[in-house]
Amino acid sequence: MVRVKLEIKIKNLVKNIIAIVNSGYEADTPQLMIPATLARELNLWPPPPDSRELVFDTAGGPVKVWFVPRIAKARVLGDNVSSKEVVVDLVISTSIDEPLISDLLTSEFEIVIEDPYKGLWRFRWEEPGKIRMTERKPS
Repeated sequence: MVRVKLEIKIKNLVKNIIAIVNSGYEADTPQLMIPATLARELNLWPPPPDSRELVFDTAGGPVKVWFVPRIAKARVLGDNVSSKEVVVDLVISTSIDEPLISDLLTSEFEIVIEDPYKGLWRFRWEEPGKIRMTERKPS
């Protein structure tokens, strides 16, 4: 599994987090799904008035989420480089414990997964020999 370090900006608040690159999380917009606990740290819980309550179909069945469009900017932080900054929709869920990066957001960040089992990845613009290691799961 690939986990990457993200910098998230919402207004004047900046927070670094670890998120899972999830190619199975299909989305039509750049989405970052976050646990309600992280939403609270970002001053987004309880959900803000401009959020929309939705039901997402997941492998585990339907899940209620709160969709907050274009609320944040995010980028991947590598060792000495970072991805471009992307305006993201945040999807708040009480059913997850780690943030999840959607397929479209993965593409926007230009992440290439080299080996999902070993957690190896690189940026698309880096040479194929440049391999990055997954971040550790937060405790």
